[in-house]
Amino acid sequence: MSEAEETDVEYEPIEKSAPDDRDEVGPLDDAEAPVRPYIDLGGLKVVPREGLQMRLEVEERTKRVVAVTLILGESTVQLQPFAAPRSEGIWHSVRAVLLGQLEKQGAAVEEVDGLIGPELRASIPVGDAGKRQVRIVGVDGPRWMLQAMIAGKAASSEADYETMVDVLRATVVVRGQQPMPPRDLIPLKAPAAKGRE
Repeated sequence: MSEAEETDVEYEPIEKSAPDDRDEVGPLDDAEAPVRPYIDLGGLKVVPREGLQMRLEVEERTKRVVAVTLILGESTVQLQPFAAPRSEGIWHSVRAVLLGQLEKQGAAVEEVDGLIGPELRASIPVGDAGKRQVRIVGVDGPRWMLQAMIAGKAASSEADYETMVDVLRATVVVRGQQPMPPRDLIPLKAPAAKGRE
């Protein structure tokens, strides 16, 4: 490729997808988070709240924690933090990949503008039991992207959806200083035994 050709191909960084008030309302970066009690899960910190339960999703082969599911009432939000470049977002490209994967599973998927940006709403076939409704959202932060899958009552009830978005926005992402390739899962861990909470 000649120099002239190279200058014609300009690289456009992918814009970050996040609410305008992300750095104040969340999800927050560890550097932005106020000092308060959190449940420490390594790459994520979760604010304890009345009635909130937590389940860790563990990969059987490696025994590593790959997601954290927060349960409130009849709704759930599954959280996964991923490494991302400093200057650009990855939610737009990740969303396109997810859309393709869901459609391959036979899901009916639509892309809509949700409370905190573009999201996927999917109706996923589950055996003979019918369909499972989910809403998948993502937020690009500084050097990370937080992906959340909202299910249960919040997938169809707007009031419950807003509550689970509040739970999502109260979450803190701890990216750490170690170099990581974009889209790598930021390491998660089980919380320490109950002491102070």
